[in-house]
Amino acid sequence: MINRPYWQGRLEQLWGEAPIIWLAGVRRSGKTTLAQSLGAERSLYVNCDLPATEEMVRDPVLFFRQCDRPIVVFDEIHQLRDPSRVLKIAADEFPKLKVLATGSSTLAASRKFSDTLTGRKRLLHLLPALTGELAAFGASLEKRLYHGGLPPALLAAGKQPSLYREWLDSFFARDIQRLFAFRDINRFNALFEYVLRQSGGQLEITKTASALGISRPTVESHLQALEITQALTLVRPFHGGGQGEIVRQPKAYAFDTGFVSFARGWDPLRPADRGLLWEHLVIEAFQAQWPDEPVRYWRDKGGNEVDFIRPRSREAVDAYECKWNPDEFEAKALKAFRGYYPKGNNYLLSPLTGRSYVKRTKGLELTVCGLENLGDR
Repeated sequence: MINRPYWQGRLEQLWGEAPIIWLAGVRRSGKTTLAQSLGAERSLYVNCDLPATEEMVRDPVLFFRQCDRPIVVFDEIHQLRDPSRVLKIAADEFPKLKVLATGSSTLAASRKFSDTLTGRKRLLHLLPALTGELAAFGASLEKRLYHGGLPPALLAAGKQPSLYREWLDSFFARDIQRLFAFRDINRFNALFEYVLRQSGGQLEITKTASALGISRPTVESHLQALEITQALTLVRPFHGGGQGEIVRQPKAYAFDTGFVSFARGWDPLRPADRGLLWEHLVIEAFQAQWPDEPVRYWRDKGGNEVDFIRPRSREAVDAYECKWNPDEFEAKALKAFRGYYPKGNNYLLSPLTGRSYVKRTKGLELTVCGLENLGDR
């Protein structure tokens, strides 16, 4: 079993805030392994996929009273008939007990939750393997980009197309069809694969509908399902009312670089491919470090674009540019952005920097760095 100390630390942090943690994430991202890494001496692991589990928790008070460990893990808790009642009794009657509930999406739980457990639960979105976790997996950054960050793919000796195809079929059957009642797997997968091939670019609903020969409402509903199940991140534009700023057009980023390279047929990766996939890893680092902040980008009608934007206050706005090779950075777009928003820090994120350093270019001060200790900046 590969330990993931960053996520183990996040669990402990969130338990300091609330007794119940809902651990969400796409299928095969490692939720069960993370739950089991808590250890049998500290936690009672309950597999809710097993039919016998329903009978075991029929009387939640009796079940929790007999528990002799400080943590209870309900894996795939949405399979229970009434998960809300089980968790509510745990929070109300056993306040010293810590509960971890896992599932593939937040919607899987919310459809069955009659009680929101407001103030008594926290959400933790488990992401594919982060760059800081690669040593534990014995994987290089190149392999992470090409295979992706789902543990089965990252640990495989070679890239196995069947793994990605089987995941897509399972995702539709166990998440999409069950939760949203979509019936046409071919139509849904056509859209998903289109999104994978376009990942990192601007997403136009009308153009997508026309390209696939399906209606605009269908595209919108399918994209909403992908976003809810965390298979897609829509990065919307940052704007402050300045003339010439793009205010509506989102960019779409798929959840995993391995699926992007698979859908695009990139074998092997070329230098230009690495740059786009690196942007996906930067987004994941943002989501891990600042989970409650939506990722934004900036673009104006002149075509100037800054990869990612993070407002820190009403006036200070930090700008993040991504380059596989930092020597290829051009400051024109960042200069245009600072014309709108002069206050804030500028970062150039690259895996090839070694130690971070500060340089000046086009009258701008720029910190060149990797993703290590991103939250300290």
